[in-house]
Amino acid sequence: MLLGLDFDNTIIQYDDLFHKIACEKNLIPDDLPKEKNAVRDYLRQKNIEYEWTMIQGEVYGERIMEAVPYEGMLKTLRAFADKKIPIIIISHKTREPYLGPKSDLHAAAISWLRMNHFFEPGGLNMKKNQIFFEMTKKEKIDRIIKTGCTHYVDDLPEILAMIPNGINKILFSPNREVMPGKNWTLVKSWKELKKILS
Repeated sequence: MLLGLDFDNTIIQYDDLFHKIACEKNLIPDDLPKEKNAVRDYLRQKNIEYEWTMIQGEVYGERIMEAVPYEGMLKTLRAFADKKIPIIIISHKTREPYLGPKSDLHAAAISWLRMNHFFEPGGLNMKKNQIFFEMTKKEKIDRIIKTGCTHYVDDLPEILAMIPNGINKILFSPNREVMPGKNWTLVKSWKELKKILS
């Protein structure tokens, strides 16, 4: 067994941070739901999607340390590590933001993982060669196949749809109620994922 994991919006939770930054810039009303997609959709409706792209650069770069782990994620991954279930992170992530100040988004993500004890012997004890940030979606899928993932967890249905059916596909979607007619498993929390793979 080899468990592959997406990074953005699967391991790390950005909802509050997107809302916070958009409020700081006076781009959204304070009472808008604290959800990434709610912020994105509101800015698109106002025809200022470039502001959304600018915020993404901040969230994934210089302010990533303000983002939080999903509830139960670290506990679940520690349990998997204790059971000697190998884990690998494979994520689609550009090196630099599309708009705004230049920053190394890969280095920022590694710093967040380090802050959250992914590399510590007393934490998850992962190595850098277990982390892959791919520049395109195709390269991400190729990496999932090449590394031999038996299970892969992602928050995007379109990514799971690109993965061969021989791999167990798991959609991480805390806000999704139903998912009819798909050949993958829906989990709404890391606790659910722990039950499925235990």
